[in-house]
Amino acid sequence: MEAIEHTNNFVRRLVRLPLNILEGMSRVLGYGVPRRNPQHPQIQQQQEEFPVVSEEWFFLNLFEQQYGSVHPFFYATRFMEAVKMAMDESKFVFVYLHAPEDPGTDPFCCNTLRSQLVIEFLDANFVSWGGVASRGEGFEMAMALRASGFPFCAVVAPASGKTIAVLQQTEGPVSPEELVEILQRTIEEQGSAFRASRESEEETLRRNRRLWEEQDAAYHESLLKDKEKDRTREATRKLPASNKSSIKLKEIIKETQSKGSAASRKTQPITKIRVRFPNGERREKSFDKTDKIRSIYKFIDSLDIPGIGGYQLISSFPRKVYGHEQLDMTIKGMSLHPSAALFLELI
Repeated sequence: MEAIEHTNNFVRRLVRLPLNILEGMSRVLGYGVPRRNPQHPQIQQQQEEFPVVSEEWFFLNLFEQQYGSVHPFFYATRFMEAVKMAMDESKFVFVYLHAPEDPGTDPFCCNTLRSQLVIEFLDANFVSWGGVASRGEGFEMAMALRASGFPFCAVVAPASGKTIAVLQQTEGPVSPEELVEILQRTIEEQGSAFRASRESEEETLRRNRRLWEEQDAAYHESLLKDKEKDRTREATRKLPASNKSSIKLKEIIKETQSKGSAASRKTQPITKIRVRFPNGERREKSFDKTDKIRSIYKFIDSLDIPGIGGYQLISSFPRKVYGHEQLDMTIKGMSLHPSAALFLELI
């Protein structure tokens, strides 16, 4: 079932699609939007300059070559990986299909996608994914979503029953204010129903997982206690009576010290920092709240992840940069304690 509503300069269209359509889109290439020429000069130049760039990175490299690095945080992943990330974070996916040859693309990219208003709003509320409309998954998405005008944007939500829902789509250039208004209205109209369903599923999973973990922990703790009692009983049986009281005293001292260490660990000023990379990979590490921002950069550099050259760390909504000038500031001083999620933005 499909509902279409024309409002101002955009079309609202709610369509439910099975996930497997995204795996078999090559079988529907004769359907919907006509095939676009993959040899557009800008795309051909990109292919010549970056002959080994992966399909996941092609859109981002093409966009930044033309418009620079100021833009929403587009994840360089397969589309279904972006959907999975959105599910994990209870967010929607913002899809942008890039058509370099379309006359509306330049003003939209320059004035709207590079707008600080749009960047901050998308980074805070969506998992953003982009593709080139004439190739790869970008072309397949254009076919599946029946994109007939560009620039093309859509809001996609993961749903239950192995389906996704296209909640909103816009065709043609819109201003930053118009785009944010459209996205905000979509969140308000559709967000509560989808999130309620998702939260119910997640609560059930959390409850089952917690019960399993508690049962497993109790079982292993019981086994360890039984083994320790057996070892102590056997060792005590073999010792002279004069040594048994000394062993008991040592056990009491050891138990007291162990409890003291556990209490000390609980009061340590630990900060958990989670870093999300452009390819969707996430890494987490604990720091002391008095550690410097420089320590987070050293941790990232130590990972030696391919494709990471110059970069800076950012948080979203409001967008805040933790760059060269903040390296010697403390984690607590930069309001990242007791936990924070940061994005790695390539420069």
